[in-house]
Amino acid sequence: MRYPHQVMRTAEPKTLNRKPTTAMWREENNQLVRDFTFADFSEAFAFMTRVALAAEKMDHHPWWSNVYNNVTIKLTTHDAGNTVTERDRQLATLIDTLVA
Repeated sequence: MRYPHQVMRTAEPKTLNRKPTTAMWREENNQLVRDFTFADFSEAFAFMTRVALAAEKMDHHPWWSNVYNNVTIKLTTHDAGNTVTERDRQLATLIDTLVA
């Protein structure tokens, strides 16, 4: 028998202070951060192009930098006060699938 004041919990609440999506991502200054190293500039640029297309579809864009074969990506949600949100984690997971 349930009483009106009892609330059934169906799932754990979503928390924003979870560990990064994968071991490769780290949390720094309210951002998910990952560094990538590719064989050469062409491979790095091809990866950035894949990420750009995916980010555009999600309407959630990373901060990133590229020097030759190195790419650094930082994810944060500006609309949420520059904190890590579920959207950042989803994009990080998607980015992980785009590494060739």
